[in-house]
Amino acid sequence: MNSNPAIIDIKNLEKTYGSGSSVISVLRGINLEIQKGEVVSITGPSGTGKSTLLNLMGCLDNFDRGSLAISGTDVSSFEVDALSDFRNKHIGFIFQLHNLLPEFTALENVMMPLLIRRCKHAEAKEKSRELLARFGLENRSHHKPGEMSGGECQRVAVARAIVGEPDIILADEPTGSLDSKNSMNLLEVLLNLCREKGSTAVIVTHDMKIAGMTERIISMLDGLIVSQ
Repeated sequence: MNSNPAIIDIKNLEKTYGSGSSVISVLRGINLEIQKGEVVSITGPSGTGKSTLLNLMGCLDNFDRGSLAISGTDVSSFEVDALSDFRNKHIGFIFQLHNLLPEFTALENVMMPLLIRRCKHAEAKEKSRELLARFGLENRSHHKPGEMSGGECQRVAVARAIVGEPDIILADEPTGSLDSKNSMNLLEVLLNLCREKGSTAVIVTHDMKIAGMTERIISMLDGLIVSQ
């Protein structure tokens, strides 16, 4: 048993939607510990609560009961501004549909988390350029999302999530819109970067080939973890 405190520590977590007779229990008592530097995947059928659990880990939604600690900090007590600041410093989120800002270039999108932290503009620009080059996008840095392919946009989204070297990378079906070859290439670069920096990575995926690249597979069914 690992004696170090978990970087993500979840106890009896419950989440419902709706009210009265229309309440739907999405998470029904989740208990989970993820250690610093671990690379894990969460799998299971659609509608089983995987993305909801990931959103809660990413402090993007509120839960009804239970507790959630990130890096030893109980996040449930944070006000909105404090939670946003905590998320920016500690968590990088990769969305399936990339969620890039369409009016900004690839370089500007990647720079955004660093600028929010009040990093110097020149430092943010240089770091973002280096990361885009690692993803093979050095020639696309001044293109806007509408001028790039879906695969290129997704690589930019991954670069944006990890540019600030967050403690935790959360990815919701990050390769869902990519073909098999590009999926494996993207995940390989992402996981190598996580391991270099000692970042924790949690990846929601339906693809068991992708899950097989992680160190631990967490299986969910009907709002519960059924195996780890």
